[in-house]
Amino acid sequence: MIRRVTVPTLFPPPTYSHVSVVEAGTRLAFLAGSVPLDADGNVVGAGDPVRQAEQVIANLREQLRAVGSEVEHVVSTEVYVVSGEPATLSAVWDVVEASALSTGPHSSTLLGVACLGYTGQLVEITATAVIPDGGPARESGEHRSG
Repeated sequence: MIRRVTVPTLFPPPTYSHVSVVEAGTRLAFLAGSVPLDADGNVVGAGDPVRQAEQVIANLREQLRAVGSEVEHVVSTEVYVVSGEPATLSAVWDVVEASALSTGPHSSTLLGVACLGYTGQLVEITATAVIPDGGPARESGEHRSG
C-alpha cells in the first residue's frame, strides 16, 4: 500500500507529495536512469529537452512494465535536466506532470545539471516504484545478487 503525505506545515507542492510511505511487505523496483534513447541506442530529440522528456517517460513506462508495474505506482523520481534555466526545467516538468506520474502524486526532485552520460542527452529520470501484488516475481534478463 502506498500512502502519500503532504505536510501541512510546509509549502504545498503543486503536483507531488512531500513523502511517500510504502508499507512493509511490498516489493519495490529501483529503476536505473531512464534516458532518451530509441531501441537502436540513438538519442531522440537532439537539442529538444521536451521531446527528450517524452522519450524518457516512454522508456520509463517500458522499464516499469518489464517488472509488472506502471507509472501510477511510482513513489519517487529524480528528474535531471541539462540546463540552468528555470523555464527549461519547467518545460520538462510539464511533461512529467502530463504523464500518469502525477497521478500519485509521487515525491520528486527536479535538478538542473551540467551534463549527462550520452552525447546530446538533456534529460534523465530515475524512479522507485511499487510492484503491485500479482506482478511477475522474476522476468527474463533479471539477475539476483547478494
